[in-house]
Amino acid sequence: MPSAARPNQILLLTPREPSFDPRQWFERFEIGVPLRADPWLWSAAAALILLGLMMVLNTTYFLGLDKTGNPFYFFERQLFNLGVGLVMMTVAAQLSLRGLRAIALPLMLMALLMSLAVWIPGLGIVRGGARRWVRLGPILLEPSEMLKLATVFFLARYLSHYQEKLGIPKFLLPALAITGVLALIMLKQPDFGAAVMLTLLLFTMLFAAGAEARHLAAAGGFALLALAIQAGHKAYRMRRLSAFLDPWRTARGSGFQLIQSFIAFGSGGGWGVGLGASRQKMFYLPQAHNDFVFAVIGEEFGVAGALVVIALFITILIRGMRIARNEADGFGSLLAVGLTALISLQAFVNMAVVTGLVPTKGLPLPFLSYGGTSMVVSLTAVGMLMALARRSVMTR
Repeated sequence: MPSAARPNQILLLTPREPSFDPRQWFERFEIGVPLRADPWLWSAAAALILLGLMMVLNTTYFLGLDKTGNPFYFFERQLFNLGVGLVMMTVAAQLSLRGLRAIALPLMLMALLMSLAVWIPGLGIVRGGARRWVRLGPILLEPSEMLKLATVFFLARYLSHYQEKLGIPKFLLPALAITGVLALIMLKQPDFGAAVMLTLLLFTMLFAAGAEARHLAAAGGFALLALAIQAGHKAYRMRRLSAFLDPWRTARGSGFQLIQSFIAFGSGGGWGVGLGASRQKMFYLPQAHNDFVFAVIGEEFGVAGALVVIALFITILIRGMRIARNEADGFGSLLAVGLTALISLQAFVNMAVVTGLVPTKGLPLPFLSYGGTSMVVSLTAVGMLMALARRSVMTR
């Protein structure tokens, strides 16, 4: 019988399972069971996906016409991304707990190799001075999205294994050190937003696993100092910080994007200007189809539409944490926490950036932003949450 949990500890360890049998990767291939497991979860994701498809078509029609001569170019690619993501979600929803545990190491190895492949000539793609993409034939991948998912699996396995010893600092060090190295790899690309997300995932899962507050505070202070040093080390990051503090001072420079985002929200008012009527998407707002799609939503659907989007992400957050609370296995519960944080934290950080609450970072809005890797990873995470939710349904 495991010892009593600490106040912030939501997980319980169960006896170690017998050796893994490949035949038990899937408990039952029956899509109806995952769908019944948590309809609120997949319904919220489905609503966001449908809205995202509308916004991709809406914000890329003229962009596609200008770049390729095909106004539906980006929309067609997003449909392909969605198709791949739905396949991955369906497969992931059938995985057993053993199957989920078994993919942790292969997933991390694959993500690390892809993250290092950005430096291989012919594979790595450089855009805007950043090496964040890998081209495999016609497919363009963003390894940072895969690395976030892999980090969630690594932390779930490690922290659940040593959960009863997390009060001893030396057992926290491997999780802190490995995640720190992964964050440094992201900063090297450079991808400051991904490094911030890895840090947020780390401390969220440490808290859920029951790490003591004083240790989290000490590690958090060190992490904030390291991120602050990195932010100050690059001139363009300091310009972003300056633009965040006073965007109108550099209205034609680094503050331009944030000001255009403010104009979009201001134009939308309470109920918006109507679907398709946005002016900011007409080459005024940079990255209107990607990192700043939430601003176009605010313009076309107003505050009401923005609140609906926030409510849908809050629904995913609540349902994901409910799955974590109901899961008796330590690894499964921590995995649910991490997968939920992967979607919801990234969404909230993105929306905070677009509304000027935090400095600008390159993070897509899950399900809504244009992008293949982000869509596939987000849908895969939903599928894994459905697999964990199914366990409680099948045992009732």
